[in-house]
Amino acid sequence: MEKPTNSTTLARTKSDQLVETLAAAFKSPTQSDQAPGTSDSGGTLSRKSSRRLMMAASPGRSSGGSKNTHIRKSRSAQMKLDLEELSSGAALSRASSASLGLSFSFTGFTVPPDEIADSKPFSDDDIPEDIEAGTHKPKFQTEPTLPIYLKFTDVTYKVIIKGMTTSEERDILSGISGAVNPGEVLALMGPSGSGKTTLLNLLGGRLNQSSVGGSITYNDQPYSKFLKSRIGFVTQDDVLFPHLTVKETLTYAARLRLPKTLTKQQKEKRAIDVIYELGLERCQDTMIGGSFVRGVSGGERKRVCIGNEIIINPSLLFLDEPTSGLDSTTALRTVQTLQDIAEAGKTVITTIHQPSSRLFHKFDKLILLGKGSLLYFGKASEAIVYFSSIGCSPLIAMNPAEFLLDLANGNINDISVPSELEDKVQMENSEAETRNGKPPPAVVHEYLVEAYESRVAENEKKKLMTPLPLDEELKLKVSSSKRQWGASWWQQYCILFCRGIKERRHDYFSWLRITQVLSTAIILGLLWWQSDSKSPKGRQDQAGLLFFIAVFWGFFPVFTAIFTFPQERAMLSKERAADMYRLSAYFLARTTSDLPLDLILPVLFLLVVYFMAGLRVSASPFFLSMLTVFLCIVAAQGLGLAIGATLMDLKRATTLASVTVMTFMLAGGYFVKKVPVFISWIRHISFNYHTYKLLLKVQYQDIMPPVNGITTDSGLKEVGALVAMIFGYRLLAYLSLRRMKLHSGA
Repeated sequence: MEKPTNSTTLARTKSDQLVETLAAAFKSPTQSDQAPGTSDSGGTLSRKSSRRLMMAASPGRSSGGSKNTHIRKSRSAQMKLDLEELSSGAALSRASSASLGLSFSFTGFTVPPDEIADSKPFSDDDIPEDIEAGTHKPKFQTEPTLPIYLKFTDVTYKVIIKGMTTSEERDILSGISGAVNPGEVLALMGPSGSGKTTLLNLLGGRLNQSSVGGSITYNDQPYSKFLKSRIGFVTQDDVLFPHLTVKETLTYAARLRLPKTLTKQQKEKRAIDVIYELGLERCQDTMIGGSFVRGVSGGERKRVCIGNEIIINPSLLFLDEPTSGLDSTTALRTVQTLQDIAEAGKTVITTIHQPSSRLFHKFDKLILLGKGSLLYFGKASEAIVYFSSIGCSPLIAMNPAEFLLDLANGNINDISVPSELEDKVQMENSEAETRNGKPPPAVVHEYLVEAYESRVAENEKKKLMTPLPLDEELKLKVSSSKRQWGASWWQQYCILFCRGIKERRHDYFSWLRITQVLSTAIILGLLWWQSDSKSPKGRQDQAGLLFFIAVFWGFFPVFTAIFTFPQERAMLSKERAADMYRLSAYFLARTTSDLPLDLILPVLFLLVVYFMAGLRVSASPFFLSMLTVFLCIVAAQGLGLAIGATLMDLKRATTLASVTVMTFMLAGGYFVKKVPVFISWIRHISFNYHTYKLLLKVQYQDIMPPVNGITTDSGLKEVGALVAMIFGYRLLAYLSLRRMKLHSGA
């Protein structure tokens, strides 16, 4: 290769020439400080330091300094020198631990594009950018965070399965022990049903602690409410609002979760920073999307979920199968993101189903579960060595994760069987022996559990029993029982109110909904076209129209409001578990944010029907009729909210609402004039009945004789009844939500 003539040109050289060049660069008088991000803020060594030599230098001005252009500090050009052409001539793999990488960060000049293209990546750390990943490599903020050391010893968890006549107690986890420190990524592996998600929920404080055995400590302290603000938890299902954009989703999360000491502008800036850290800037104005709404891709959606949690700079980050449903490149990018987060001094625990070999080597520690029992805990890189030491090793080349999962399932095809296990099967003359002479899965599982307990478990437990050399201040912070809200009650209400309107405006102003209301109004107007209100027969016809209005605007809001809380149950549980807001602020914001949207369509409806049907053309009756309909809508909404929040099941809620609304309609005073005494009380709790009476009083308050025997008084009794229903039904809904929270143990 020709030697470069320009001082800014980097060329591949022999290894000895490369060392001399580096030595000369370090002697430069204009050498800059160490680049940010090369050391870990939590005091732990970066795992990349064991695989590459990190060198950050800024050369002085060269002879062609006038041609140099300054690059933005946040986007320093990074070059990696390929060592494929060293004297050995062979590319050394990462697995052999013999690879050598050099990373330079130049902040003073532009590197020629042809030289950047000439330098090729050589390590698994250099992940190719996928289409959806953006163009910027994530550089996670390393602001100080509270280091949390997580330890758990002999953790057990049982559930009671209730049958028709008997109850059975089943062990989900039995005797799980382990630990993870800041700067490390702990992977929980195991087949489906092995207890990975249950263990993750226990460690994250998401399950009721009353049925948990063993010890789980955070900096040697038990779980406290303070930790909710220091823990990020990414669920397996992407629980997001489909009609909000990526930027709106992260901005609302920042405003609700970041400390009160930050201003609104600082919180919004943090949201933008996270967008760039996760490579989401290209889709920040795109809606999240859902089943019926087009939006971002699966990988971007998963990164938004991760961004929702890392936006608070958590000390602990839990993730439940973050790579499920992603292609291999996007999964690798996601795990690399977790690695970068851990290097910023955070503790990361994730479940993983079946990672590729490249993903497996990125984990620091590993827990292998099988049927709720612990089969291995230790360094991920030493797992194969351990199982080989107990006589289980792959007979063919295979993915380490695949080998471990086969063992956990008891599938030992293509895996060597230890002689003592074969002897045990032969001695017992087991009838469960398979055709090829291999021991059955149950015997393999029992052997693996016994091997771990006899060889490793005791030593690991002794390490866990050793107290951490931490300051008392760190321990006291973790043990604080005081919740830390990111915003005041009023701020929470305002943020949730705005978020609710933005999310649901698409549903309320859909063409289907508008067409439904307007077409009904036009049909009613044509059927009652300019009806006569002067004759008794005409007034009787108009009474039918008024009753239909009372029924329609009692029926319509109920079946809209029923879906409110059951559909948002997953989001409510997730956000309440993270202490994003108070339940009272959410409930009031959720119910009041619907009102402006719910009251627009009734106005259009009445404008069409009122004048087409020839009702009293006067300002007072028109606006009083509109106010009556508004009261009916808000009361009916309250009933729908109460039914939905109480049952939290759409099928049962719809069935109960149908029966209730039909009963209220029949008792509304139009179909049956004389109701038996023992059932007449129903009409007094029927919003249809009170709305119908109010509409008649508004239209015929000065006309005699009264229509349908209803006296034309002031109507304060009916207004009072509707107002009582508005608050009564909503109170019932709030208490039902509070009960649901306690039941879930969130």
